[in-house]
Amino acid sequence: MYTWRKLTPSQREETLRFRRQCRAPWHSPPHFTSDRPNYYHLTAANYEHAPIIGKTPARLAEYEATLLDALSTCMEEVRAWCVLPNHWHALAKVTDLRAAIKTLGQLNGRTSRAWNQEDHTPGRKCWHGCADRRIRSEAHFWATVNYIHHNPVHHGYVKKWPDWPFSSAADWLERIGHAEAERIWKSYPILEYGKGWDEREK
Repeated sequence: MYTWRKLTPSQREETLRFRRQCRAPWHSPPHFTSDRPNYYHLTAANYEHAPIIGKTPARLAEYEATLLDALSTCMEEVRAWCVLPNHWHALAKVTDLRAAIKTLGQLNGRTSRAWNQEDHTPGRKCWHGCADRRIRSEAHFWATVNYIHHNPVHHGYVKKWPDWPFSSAADWLERIGHAEAERIWKSYPILEYGKGWDEREK
């Protein structure tokens, strides 16, 4: 969305032409389908990255529980997640991506209605869709785990992974141990992971 605003009219037309040729959605990320389970990095953000999820700690905690409940109904397993005041990330094993995206879209609709009622903001746009990236290798998988758990640090909310309560990081560290977590961090660095699509301010 943010890159689109910087494109010239000719660049926008070329982008749309390419999407039409690929039969992809014109103004949103394409959602690929498969007949077998795959791991996906899923993420969604509040519109304009406004901190709507995190207006209060109670809302943030409630949304984390609601999101995990929704993910459990449409994913085979969720391996990592974090929920921040204006967006979330999850690494999950998905059999039917189309059905999963539909479930998450319905969650967006329910939370938008509830939050707009609570905040007295009828008609406000709360979400900017949901993006998915299929995990393509073991290195991609572990770099994604590192990226998701590091995200609250990346955005400046905390200094250490376990300090952010709305994440799988603390449980993951307790389960595998700090030595193994450090090995994975060094072996599968995040480098420029997320550059261009996860750089907005809090």
